[in-house]
Amino acid sequence: MAEKVFLNDKLVDTDKAGVSVTDSGFLYGAGLFETMRSYNGVVFSLKDHLDRLFFSAGALSINNTYSKEYIADAVYKVLKANKLTDARLRLTLTGGPMSEPEETRKSTLLIAAAKLQPYPPEYYKNGILVVLSPFRQNTAEPIYGHKTTSYFSRMLALKSAHKKGAAEALWFTVDNRLAEGCISNVFLVKDSSLYTPPIETPVLAGVSRKTVFQIALKNSIEFIEKNLYISDVLDADEVFLTNVIMQIMPVNNVEKHKVGNGKPGPVTKKLQKEFDEFIKNECRKSK
Repeated sequence: MAEKVFLNDKLVDTDKAGVSVTDSGFLYGAGLFETMRSYNGVVFSLKDHLDRLFFSAGALSINNTYSKEYIADAVYKVLKANKLTDARLRLTLTGGPMSEPEETRKSTLLIAAAKLQPYPPEYYKNGILVVLSPFRQNTAEPIYGHKTTSYFSRMLALKSAHKKGAAEALWFTVDNRLAEGCISNVFLVKDSSLYTPPIETPVLAGVSRKTVFQIALKNSIEFIEKNLYISDVLDADEVFLTNVIMQIMPVNNVEKHKVGNGKPGPVTKKLQKEFDEFIKNECRKSK
């Protein structure tokens, strides 16, 4: 059976799906996307993903002619059509075809899903190597802090990291503050307290970032948002990354610097366990 995607208003075979050559996302990168993960047929934190999508569409004036309810229903239609329960999903929303009049232009909505391919188990057991991105985040750039389809610089930095044998690259701002990974949020642990850059850095308001905050609050783990620098990274007892696919990923080395004793630390391990329980509770029943 051919894989199905949801394009605009209906399910279509992947090989028959197409968007207008004048689509604003294709021509100018004027679009947003969400990477999501489902467990037991339930999309983890779907509301948070849609809240972020709609906030960014408003903040960046990206045409959005769909409702949250419509998109949520379409997401589950894609899972059902592809007979998937544990999946990786990609939702893309653009401003639509530039050839259409602005007042009647309809957004382009594309939702795709595939069987989840998790990260290797040894990554979680031993930790991963991360390197420093040679690029910098300009705090005045309007798209930072939003998950836009203008993602080429992120992929370029990630590709460079992979060539060095690293799984991720850390970005800093033009004034040398720690920001985020190419595809992840960054956390440091020092004296059993959690530190992460503030949203205003700017960094993406990650769905898993929010989950870590909720878990920390529940377990009385001090959670501190503050400006961080390379010295803080090198002085950290533990470092880990988050996104909805990797969940909580321990870091054992930053470039040639060993983090802590070079193994996942106790706070990271506790948060990994609590994160798994959080997901089981939220995604207990299939929709």
